[in-house]
Amino acid sequence: MPQTNFRTLDLNLLRVFDEVMAERNLTRAAHNLSLTQPAVSNALRRLRGALGDDLVRRSGAGVEPTPRALVIWPSVREALRQLQASLVPDIFEPAHADTSFVLSMVDATAAELIAGLVDIVEREAPGVSLRVVPLTTRDPRRLLEEEAADLVVGYFPAVVADITARTQAGQAVNFAYQRLYDGEYVCVMRRNHPLADGPLTLERFCNARHLLVSFSGRPYGFIDEALTVLGRQRRIVLTVNQFFTAGRVVAHSNLLTILPRHFVPATGIADELVLRELPFTVPAVHVASLWHRRLQESGAHQWLRQAVARSAQRAFQP
Repeated sequence: MPQTNFRTLDLNLLRVFDEVMAERNLTRAAHNLSLTQPAVSNALRRLRGALGDDLVRRSGAGVEPTPRALVIWPSVREALRQLQASLVPDIFEPAHADTSFVLSMVDATAAELIAGLVDIVEREAPGVSLRVVPLTTRDPRRLLEEEAADLVVGYFPAVVADITARTQAGQAVNFAYQRLYDGEYVCVMRRNHPLADGPLTLERFCNARHLLVSFSGRPYGFIDEALTVLGRQRRIVLTVNQFFTAGRVVAHSNLLTILPRHFVPATGIADELVLRELPFTVPAVHVASLWHRRLQESGAHQWLRQAVARSAQRAFQP
């Protein structure tokens, strides 16, 4: 393997490499860079010679990266981003912007935040458009890594703990987060449910039939983790992926479900439901926005993060 001399390495080759990795297609990469496809192929050939690795190989209609390309790409992309941010300040003018943002969150979060966010957009950035996609995981880092979303909002305890631990250890961290509000979960059932009267004890809770809201489809959630610590378990007879659906189902059945307290009024059927405190302790629910650090200095993304935070503050202020 040849020894790479960084002092003589043409940094333009790294721009080509980054675009090819992002597109996985030489033709699209060439178009984005305003180059010809032969020029892109030549740049890759020169970079292969400098690094001693194929970097990408043809696969179907596009290209597939080598293991080494996958390893070095995040560092290359971050270095290019920082260089661009230093040389070309990113100035975002909301009133004149036509940016499109993709956000990912569950329906209960969207019910609380999106109306306020739309109000902010209409007043400050009428040319901006938003697309909200379902959140189907408690670890959305891959979603952000693949640029499938600009910002995700939800309850990510394991992710936040990992980011915090890596930061404290002085390790490189590719993601950042901002706490938006604290949530609380309650047990929900229909009015006239057999358990609607009297205290909801741990015994009665565990012996009931339950509906679980699971975004990933996994029939096990943080409530079950808390029960396991107590040496108990509940019987889950139905799993759905939306809080709205859960509310509708329990309103017309003898199933119990767990919903965010603040979300119940948004169901539109709050008068058909009864809320009970959980008969055991569960961890505090800290809802946060999460993003990739490559967008940290983006003026547009900074505005988006601030707008989401303002919407959350408005929705949950005392």
